[in-house]
Parts: sequence; structure tokens; C-alpha cells
Amino acid sequence: MTDLESMAARLVWWKAPAESLRDRAGLLAQVMVYGTPDDLAVARRCFPESAFRDVLAHPPPDVVLRMIKVEHTLFALPFAFMGMLLAARGWPPWRTVGWIVVAMVGARSAAMGWNRLVDRRIDAANPRTAGRALPAGEVTPVFVAGFVAASAALMVLAAWRLNPLALALSPVALAVLLLYSYTKRFTWASHLVLGLALAGAPLGAWIAVRGDLALPPLLLAGAVLLWVAGFDILYALQDLDFDRRSGLFSLPARFGVRGALWVSALLHAAMLGLLAWLPYFYAPGPGLATAAPGPGAAGAGTAAAGLGLAGAAATGPGLGAAYWVGWAGCLALLAYQHWVVRPGDLSRLDAAFFQANGALSVWLFAATAVAILWQ
Repeated sequence: MTDLESMAARLVWWKAPAESLRDRAGLLAQVMVYGTPDDLAVARRCFPESAFRDVLAHPPPDVVLRMIKVEHTLFALPFAFMGMLLAARGWPPWRTVGWIVVAMVGARSAAMGWNRLVDRRIDAANPRTAGRALPAGEVTPVFVAGFVAASAALMVLAAWRLNPLALALSPVALAVLLLYSYTKRFTWASHLVLGLALAGAPLGAWIAVRGDLALPPLLLAGAVLLWVAGFDILYALQDLDFDRRSGLFSLPARFGVRGALWVSALLHAAMLGLLAWLPYFYAPGPGLATAAPGPGAAGAGTAAAGLGLAGAAATGPGLGAAYWVGWAGCLALLAYQHWVVRPGDLSRLDAAFFQANGALSVWLFAATAVAILWQ
């Protein structure tokens, strides 16, 4: 086996060396991120400098997906779908669903790309984040800036295709999404700003379907804000020492581990309270298809009276037992997070962040879908 084949087998272990060598861009991306100085010397003997420049200018798709943490879409997308179902009182036309997904992809990609661009020097100095695509040299700042612009344009396009209110509010949504990346420089409340950014998912989906605002999506958006802020505080515990040394603001850096855990628990308790209130402000009514013109039309807001959702409160719970099963699941998953993350033991932080929160959003959406579609 040649030096090049040996390197390919080690760095791209899930493929045969011959297959890795056929994907030159993918192999070089792995070398630039995970390779040793000897690996880089082997690659430079075997490939021209132009090949390295091409990888930087046109990174492989998996590099971009890793840069924006595409798997974290699991946190926000189920809540967007939940807002969509609540607004439509059922499943809206696929055209509306499709443009909501496009808007979500564009918004989240723009936000994550901008965060990576703005924080590239901070990420490079932090051992935990030094391997991200920008500080590792997998992509260039120019590429990321172009990616952010294209993603933002995609979100605005989707808003335009949905309804006038969605289009009018799209700059506000983008401003909140992009503002978050600066907040750790001046306020320990940055976790709440991140929560506000993700709270736009259910609120935006409601607007996409109906073209109006009402109390139920605001309650759901508030719950998402509190949920995200709570788990982001937990996630920030792993950077506590780095944030203090670097002069960055976070709630753990300001109040310490115990204080951060208490605030996170209080935020999650408040989130459960808002979710418990939601059914009492969501009145039963006919589906959107029978109450008004289809979602996405300019006149979608006229459905408010038919759905009975524009008032301050309903006469009783508008969601059935399935929703409360979802609520109970949220309670259990939040309790699990605060049980495994303790002042003297942060070793299970990743399990609390990725597994529990991903499961929570999917579980609550599934329960709400059952309550609305099959009640």
C-alpha cells in the first residue's frame, strides 16, 4: 500500500482507499482538518496546489453541512411544523409545507453561517471549536459570506411565496437571527436572544399558513424561547473558563455553574407553564381548508374568525389527551437533563443537549399532530 493509500485508509476509514482517491476534494478536506503534518506533506507531493485552492473555493457538501450543524435542525423544525398544524387546524396544502421548509432551511443556514463567520477568531482560540470548518481552513470567509447571502435570499423568496405579512416580517426575522452572533460580546443574556431567534420557527409557520398573528403562536413561541435559552445555558457550561478568560459574556461565566443550573431549571419550568396554557387559548374549530381560502393566499388572514383563534381565550382546552401525553414527555425529558447535568459532573452534557432536546421537540410535535389530525 502506498503512502497515499495508507493515509486515505486512515483518514477516510469508512471508504476503501481506491474510492477515497477518486473523491479528491473529499480526501483533501479530511487531510486539511484531521491530517498530521506528514499527511499534509504526502498530499502536497501527490496533488497540485490548485487542488487545495479548489477545495477551499468549492468545499464538498458534507463540509458545509457540518459547518451549519444541519442535525441541529431537529430542534426548531418540529416546532415550526407544530405552529403550522395549529394554524391550519390540520395539514395544510403541500405547497405551503414546502415553502415553510424552504424558509426554515434558508433562515437556519444564514444564521449558522453568519455565526461561524463572525465568531471565526473566537472559535480558533477555543480548543472545543478550533476544528470547525472556518478556523480549520476547510472553507474561506468569502465562501461563507456568499453562502449566508444566498441562504438569506432563499428565506426571503420563501416568505414572498407564502403571503405579504411573511414577506414584510422577513427582514425582522433575519435581523434577530444575525444579531445573536454579536450578543456574547456585550450581554450574558445572549441565551435569551438565541431563544428569540428560534422562537421565530412556530411564529413564522403560523404566519405562513394564516397571514395573521394570534395568542396561541405567541405562547408557543414563548415556550420555545424559554426552552432554547435554558438548554443553551447548559451547553455554555463547557465554555465557562474560556469565556471568562476571553472576556465573553454568558450566564455561566457571570453566575457560575450552580447559578446557571438554577436559572436553566427556572426557564424550563416556565416553558412547561406556557405549554400547559396553550390548549386553553386554542379554541376548537374547523380546519383551514373549510374556513377560508388556502394557506399562502394573500387573504389567508380572513380565516381567523372561522378558526375561532383570534380572541384572547377559548372556552376550554382545544387539544385532546394526546397533547398532554406530549407535555408529560417534555416534563420527563427536561427532568432528565437537569438530573444528568450536575455542578460536579458535566460529563453527560452532550447527552442532555443533543439526545434529550432532539427527542423533546419531535415528541411534542408528534403528540400535537395526533391531537390535531386524529382527534
